[in-house]
Order: sequence, then structure tokens, then C-alpha cells
Amino acid sequence: MDRRWQKRPTPSPSPLLPQDPGNPLQLSPERTQDRRKVVRIAWQKLVRWSRSWRSRAKTDVLERTKKAVVLGGGSFGTVMAAHIANRKDQMEVSMLARDPAVCRSINDNSCNYKYFPDHKLPENVVATSDAKTALLKADYCLRAVPVQFSTSFLEGIAEYIDPGLPFISLSKGLELNTLRMMSQINPQALKNPRQPFIALSGSSFALELMNKLPTGNLLVYDKLYICNTFNQFIYLGLLYVVTSDNLRDVAGVEIAGALKNVLTIAAGIVEGMNLGNNSMAALVAQGCSEIRWLATKMGAKPATITGLSGTEDIMLTCFVNLSRNKTVGVCLGSGEKLEDILGSMNQVLVKF
Repeated sequence: MDRRWQKRPTPSPSPLLPQDPGNPLQLSPERTQDRRKVVRIAWQKLVRWSRSWRSRAKTDVLERTKKAVVLGGGSFGTVMAAHIANRKDQMEVSMLARDPAVCRSINDNSCNYKYFPDHKLPENVVATSDAKTALLKADYCLRAVPVQFSTSFLEGIAEYIDPGLPFISLSKGLELNTLRMMSQINPQALKNPRQPFIALSGSSFALELMNKLPTGNLLVYDKLYICNTFNQFIYLGLLYVVTSDNLRDVAGVEIAGALKNVLTIAAGIVEGMNLGNNSMAALVAQGCSEIRWLATKMGAKPATITGLSGTEDIMLTCFVNLSRNKTVGVCLGSGEKLEDILGSMNQVLVKF
């Protein structure tokens, strides 16, 4: 008979069951309590070590950063320069501004007379119109130039930019005609597809940040280690930078930031025409739904659109009268002509 078909004997039960007092794997209540105590002590040591390591890492990032450069002398660029300069007195924060009068105001009087005449900037903030001087030996580069001027601007300074210099994008919008996002403009204008790129986005009015009121922002990245070091470098209680599982969703953040501008202008028109709160709520709700639909069709993650860089930013700019896009909409709704509105503004309207 084939041995494969022979009935195998049933194995006898183990003489040491878990319930047996003689089972060496069965711990006594005293030994179980001792083991739990050992595990708890080990866990507490691990937590203390982790906190200590994170603290040293933050200190190391800040200590080894000698210089940061801000491209642009506008309101948000000025605010970010002041915020970073306050992190470390010995660090040079260089602003590259095209207006010589703004440079003189910052260097001589420690203020940007054009946007914040009543706010003093830290003494380690300096300004220049010379790109080579501004970018020399910079550890971080924050780009606050409006999207519509970014291509020509970046092409003009590309020769002075180190290939490994991390670029942090602060501008929102899409380039007219090409409809490119900054994550697409940056590598093409610099002719370096490997240039580290980070997008910082969220609800953050420049005036409130200059007045040191807290806010929350979201960082998205193309290289994780760059994002982590920049987060440690820039983090301060006033500017709370959030990280999440959607950190690589650069497109979602940029699309939300661009389409938000359209909705903000529409909200201003509703207010300028005195159509009431019901109309405003309906407009914003429908606008959020359409932005989420379009963004996800373009590859964005829904969670990004409903987070700090999406819904929160939309709510802030649509319901608060500190946005220049909202101001344009209110004036349009009141019957003013677009040419007259733009001619009276000292800031660039965000194009979409």
C-alpha cells in the first residue's frame, strides 16, 4: 500500500499546556509584572532619547545655517525674512530686491518703507539688488517673486545658484499662457531638474505674521530630508509648519493655491454687490467642491485640498478683507473698472 495514503497517528497532547503550572512559558503574575515594568522603563528611555535627538537635530540645523536668501522685496518676502532672522542673530538674511529705494530703506532704517513702514526688521536682515552677492554661500533660498515674473527672474540669476541650494516657493498661482506651476517653472528656468524644491502654503496674511500672530502652514517637498531640515530651521511658535502623509502632493498644494484666487475674487464681487451672507456661503461651498473635483482630476489628493493649503486658505481669503484678490473683487462688484483698480494697488494681483 502506498505510504502516502496511510493514516497518520494523531499526535499526543503536549505535556506542557499554557495552563499547566509547570509550563516554563507561562509566567507567574509576579514575573509578568516585572517584565511589564522593564518594558515600561525601556520605553521611557526610548522616548527621552528621541526627544533629546530631535532637540539636538533642531539645534544642529540652526547652528550650521549661516545664511538664507529671500528672493523678492514684497510684503510676504519681507515677513519671511524677518521671521527667519529672528531665529538666529548671527545668521545673515539677505533680501534680493529690484527696487533700490527698498534696499536703502532696509539697510539704513531696518524697515521696508513700501509695505511695512511702522515695523522694524531685525538688524541681521540686509537687502541688495545684486543677485551674485545675495546668493553667495546661501544655505536656503526662499522665492517670494510673483509667479508671472518667475521664469524671466530665475533665468536671469540661474548662473549664481548652487545646484544643491534648496528652493522654498512662497508664491501661489499658475503662469499665464503656459499654465505651469512653480514646481514646473523652477527646474526648467534653472535648467536643473534635480534642484531641491519645497512649497510652503497655507493661510498666512503678511500683516498678521509681521504682528507676530500665530498661523499654520503646510510644507510639501520633492526630497524628504530637505523638507525635514527646513521644517526644523523655520519652525517657531508663531509659524506652525504642519507635515502630513500627503507631503509629496506638491501639485495638490499648488493647484489649490492657484484656484483659490479665482474663488476669492468671486467672493469679493459678491460682497461688493451686497448680495448677502447666504450668497457668500453658497458661492464658497460650491467653489470648494469644484476646486476639489478639478484638483483630484489633475492628480491631487483630496486630503490636501481640505487641509491647510486648501479649505483653510480659502476660508481666510474669502471671509476676511485683508486679501488683495478679495479687494479687487469688492471693487469690481462696486462698479469700478479693473484698470483703475490695478493702477491704485501697490502689490501684484495674483494671476490664475
